[in-house]
Amino acid sequence: MPEDKRIVSGEEVDETSLNEQSLRPQTLNDYIGQAKIKQEVAIYIQAAKQRQESLDHVLLYGPPGLGKTTLANIIANELGVGIKTTTGPAIERPGDLVAILNELEPGDVLFIDEIHRLPKNVEEILYSAMEDFYIDIVVGQDQAAHPVRFPLPPFTLIGATTRAGMLSSPLRARFGIVGHMQYYNNQELEAIVKRSAQVFHSKISADGALEIARRSRGTPRVANRLLKRVRDFADVYGKSAIDNEIVKYALELLQVDELGLDETDRKLLTTMIKLYGGGPVGLATLAANIGEETETVADMIEPYLMQKGLIKRTPRGRMATNLAYQHLHLENNK
Repeated sequence: MPEDKRIVSGEEVDETSLNEQSLRPQTLNDYIGQAKIKQEVAIYIQAAKQRQESLDHVLLYGPPGLGKTTLANIIANELGVGIKTTTGPAIERPGDLVAILNELEPGDVLFIDEIHRLPKNVEEILYSAMEDFYIDIVVGQDQAAHPVRFPLPPFTLIGATTRAGMLSSPLRARFGIVGHMQYYNNQELEAIVKRSAQVFHSKISADGALEIARRSRGTPRVANRLLKRVRDFADVYGKSAIDNEIVKYALELLQVDELGLDETDRKLLTTMIKLYGGGPVGLATLAANIGEETETVADMIEPYLMQKGLIKRTPRGRMATNLAYQHLHLENNK
């Protein structure tokens, strides 16, 4: 199943709802979850404002859908500065980065999502920009070519990535603040679902909100996506409120089970167990069997299954655990 078709995917999709922006909190106080990062960032922001300096550069990493973009916008809002947003793949040439940096005002935030996908020649320009707030531009051609130093205003780079291991050591070393985004617990997700229901002007029961939270894979983006679809069912079936009954009915039709697994997740586990005796089996082999890209399995499917204890990595490959057999109601004959 293509990743953009999976309702439980943490990947961002094009949202046209007028309520989409209002789902994003604007302040640290309204931001639910990630308590450790919030506490630290609040201190760093206050210190930077007291010294009237730009905030140190920030790296946020973790699975998609956990609020990295939202947190970047909150940081800019709390600092009272502007924010420019782009992605690693969108900055194809050094000139693209120079144009973006040239638009920054003193203290502004530059947010680069998927920063691990920056081209190498662009990344190298960032080193002096981040460390000393200047870039060297080569002007002229052939023998007339010479570098010109271009000063930049102090700014804060916030980089976000789902694959921190792919960042080069020189780039990682230039981030003074590093935040590892963690999966959310059910209580945090329940609070997010209730807040989003208010934004949508929809009534939701406590048990309905908790049931959506339980099936949201520890990910706010998935929780909001499920809420939207369940709200459709509630409206069509004339429900005055989103309750546990309509949540279970809707998510059963959407094939999202009680652990938040969808058809693709269960297909991967079933393939491991029925075709390969539970493993060990290589990642590329699994991806080929279920018709997904290797990166999709590694970044989007496997992390949650590992977090729930359904699969484990070994030197020889991936293996299904006893919990996977139990969840699929299959017998483990090993």
